[in-house]
Amino acid sequence: MVAAVVVRRLLGSIEAVTEWARAAIASLEASRADEEPTPLRRFPLPGDGSVELFVKDESLRPTGSLKHGFARALLLDALRRGLVAEGTPLVEATSGNLAVATAYFARMLGLPFTTVVPRRTGRAKLDRIEAHGGRWLPFDPPLAVYERAARLAEETGGHHLDHLAALGGAVDRDDGWNLAAEVLRDLDRLGRPAPAWVVTGVGTGATSRAIGRHLRRHGHPTRLAVVDPENSAYFPGWTTDCADYATGLPSRIEGIGRPRVEPPFDGEVVDLVIPVRDAVSVAATRHLRAVAGLVAGPSAGACLVGAFHLVAGMRARGGSGAVVMVLGDSGLPYADTYYDDGWVAARGWDLTGPTAALTRFTEDGTWP
Repeated sequence: MVAAVVVRRLLGSIEAVTEWARAAIASLEASRADEEPTPLRRFPLPGDGSVELFVKDESLRPTGSLKHGFARALLLDALRRGLVAEGTPLVEATSGNLAVATAYFARMLGLPFTTVVPRRTGRAKLDRIEAHGGRWLPFDPPLAVYERAARLAEETGGHHLDHLAALGGAVDRDDGWNLAAEVLRDLDRLGRPAPAWVVTGVGTGATSRAIGRHLRRHGHPTRLAVVDPENSAYFPGWTTDCADYATGLPSRIEGIGRPRVEPPFDGEVVDLVIPVRDAVSVAATRHLRAVAGLVAGPSAGACLVGAFHLVAGMRARGGSGAVVMVLGDSGLPYADTYYDDGWVAARGWDLTGPTAALTRFTEDGTWP
């Protein structure tokens, strides 16, 4: 299997890209050119306005999340390296937003797409994958889905996208889309300078990698903060400078947190990691809806908490400027989970205290 993959990569690097592949690349690049920038929304805060908070709403990407751009980057990279040809089956191991976005682009290119998912994956997630033409294969135990995806690609003569291994390089090589550059353009149109901070969640690590490397490559003064939920490996791994740190425990906040530090994560371009309690993330997700009318996934709640922390610190030091938080995905798929009181209570999350603290900050700027 390893030898076959090496041969394919060598051939892909020396053979001319086929006419079909060139057309596929052009189609993907055209889809990016046709997309409007996602909105940058001002979050209402009390005070004199010297410190502002903005929300970059990635839920309005065509497939509902910031993973839309990453799926396209993965496919563009595979096409340019000669790893995907006309009719090549695409295989991945994920049940989340990346699977939905990959299904969308695979259908655009006329390629079959199958994602291997844990057997207990909820019906709502599977429906979203199917809605964009993707197929799914249930498999247990959950951590074995990656190996199963690699075997499925070999069995079908397909290409294993393997986002955990390939996404970092794909993002580095894809200069056509970068969230940091888009945020800077958004603020420039508003007559604002570069923000003091950008806040994002960390799942695979690709988002923070893309943002942080762009900021440093271009010499921007903006600092990057990432938020991390309970059980996740990123906060302890970053604070101890341990690139292979692992907790072995799953995150309970969809879209962010991992049992281990994943390969795409680049801690060198992160200025601060902020741990956020799960109940506080959920309360903040609902607070975002109540105050700003934004129905977001739970990772946005964690980002809002991190942003509030940074805004409070800037005010305490007499600073000024903007904080931009990334809203990673829509909250519509979570109506029967994070927005459902019974589901939340069953997990032992008491939102009373966090909700009061968030409300107090929004009303008078007091932060615990």
